[in-house]
Amino acid sequence: MKQKNSSYLLLITFVSAMGGLLFGYDWVVVGGAKPFYEVFFDITDSPYMQGWVMGSAILGCLIGVMVSGSLSDRYGRKPLMIIASLVFIVAAIGTGISDTLPWFIAYRILGGIGIGIASNLSPMYIAEVSPASVRGKFVSLNQLTVVIGILSAQLVNWLIADPINPGEDILNSWNGQIGWRWMFWAGGIPAILFFIMIFIVPESPKWLGTQLKFDKSEKILTRIGGIEYAQSEISSLRASLSEVTEMADFRLLFKGKMPKILLIGVVIAAFQQWCGINVIFNYAQEIFSAAGYGVSDILFNIVITGVTNVIFTIVGMYTVDKLGRRSLLLFGAIGLTCIYAILGACYYFHISGMAVLVLVMLAIGCYAMTLAPITWVVISEIFPTRIRGMAMAVSTFSLWTACFILTYTFPLLNSGLGAYGTFWLYGIICLLGFVFVKNNLPETKGKSLEEIEKELTR
Repeated sequence: MKQKNSSYLLLITFVSAMGGLLFGYDWVVVGGAKPFYEVFFDITDSPYMQGWVMGSAILGCLIGVMVSGSLSDRYGRKPLMIIASLVFIVAAIGTGISDTLPWFIAYRILGGIGIGIASNLSPMYIAEVSPASVRGKFVSLNQLTVVIGILSAQLVNWLIADPINPGEDILNSWNGQIGWRWMFWAGGIPAILFFIMIFIVPESPKWLGTQLKFDKSEKILTRIGGIEYAQSEISSLRASLSEVTEMADFRLLFKGKMPKILLIGVVIAAFQQWCGINVIFNYAQEIFSAAGYGVSDILFNIVITGVTNVIFTIVGMYTVDKLGRRSLLLFGAIGLTCIYAILGACYYFHISGMAVLVLVMLAIGCYAMTLAPITWVVISEIFPTRIRGMAMAVSTFSLWTACFILTYTFPLLNSGLGAYGTFWLYGIICLLGFVFVKNNLPETKGKSLEEIEKELTR
């Protein structure tokens, strides 16, 4: 591809990937605000309400995923991304101005809807505009913006919050009255930028093809890769669509070989969560505390894990199109299996301190360059174009459901099995994931979406 075309592809990919950045920011910002809004809303002694506030966003995610799949197949990818940007703006403002808990939760659910739409649409759109040779790298850019959004939220929370003095009355402090509000309002800035910039992004040329708007599709593809590339893509798209005579609806997900393909997407999406790595981010305090670290050390360790996450996500971006999707998923699964085996042994034999921190960093690095970005690449490219929105929505729904289960079962597992037993259980899940990927997922590196569709549906 010519440089100017690469620049254009990078531009539209970056804009659509801002959905991922907002996803990461909105997902994590609540953690920094948690000590203050819990005091403000008087729920410090109500574990049920604390859990409901944290889990309400996941409920919103599931709603966003459910509505975005079929709507994006019917009306296009771009309108849904515009809606997501507006949802993020309203949620950021509304959460910050809430003075009652019901309104606060309502806006958290709304923000979750934005996350659900963005997590479904952004990687799918990028997959549909990217040439096969670089598709993995560009779809992985969405995961990079997610982890940048996470780091941004951590940084914003740290910059906004005033230092807390021992014995300070948090409710009547600046943090307890105003500070936590600004943490949410700050998320409105990238949301507004996303809304403004999304209008320069073209509609997905693949979706335009499903609407038989081949002239518009060809113009966009020409700008991305040149006339020869565009004609080749249009030819493949026409051939693929000519074999489908039924209107796109959910019944197509259960015909022919689609159930098996859908199962691959659903299992890999759930595996990305059930591999257990996200509990390290959600329950970092408990994990490092069990390893003998104090509060100040824990905060520093969380920053280290965040930086590790970003660095190895970049590594994953530059290896996905060279080493392949299947290879990296297998490496990630077996790598985490081994790391969890050792990490569990450290907790079992009461080995604490630096050894645990190093193992946690290894686990995050392994996950960040494999399962984290590659899952989004795989589920954005294995489904047929005509029903990609619906099929990917089902997979993304599986991912968020698995996230909910993971988040709420960790305290129970940690209490019942201990830290060592919990990580050994996650290790067994990773081993099972390795076997599933090895037996069911073909390599999709370097293949067009139409070639992947033909290979998986015949």
